[in-house]
Amino acid sequence: MEKFVRKLQKAYPDITFELSDNFCWHSSSKVVTYYITGKESDIWSTLHEVGHGLLGHTDYESDTDLIQKELAAWDKALQLAKLLKVAIDQDHVEDCLDSYRDWAHRRSSCPVCSLQGIQKPSGSYYCLNCAHVWVVSQERLCRPYRRLVANK
Repeated sequence: MEKFVRKLQKAYPDITFELSDNFCWHSSSKVVTYYITGKESDIWSTLHEVGHGLLGHTDYESDTDLIQKELAAWDKALQLAKLLKVAIDQDHVEDCLDSYRDWAHRRSSCPVCSLQGIQKPSGSYYCLNCAHVWVVSQERLCRPYRRLVANK
């Protein structure tokens, strides 16, 4: 893995690579953090984070925007993998994307009637069935607690 990261650092000198306890793209510092588990997916996940960097991803505006950025980063990772002669398992990519789809689904589930709501530009959600409005944390990696805002 360290040899692979050195190869990436040489190919993409504007990105800094740091060993960490997770895989992440830090747009403000242009740092990709990576984790070594000893699995082949370490390389795939690192390429995915480099994809975010090369695409200039910063923050996301909505759940849909985040999923689109994740998909674009995986597409970029697949392009990079081809150049570097690395094969990324498509099932792994779909599993990762499914984790974001599941996250978005949980966030948009109405805490009153459990049907899917829609995300408003303000970031809150609105249930078309029972007209409740709720907000959730902006954090991607935490449980999506839903707090009711109003009953209209």
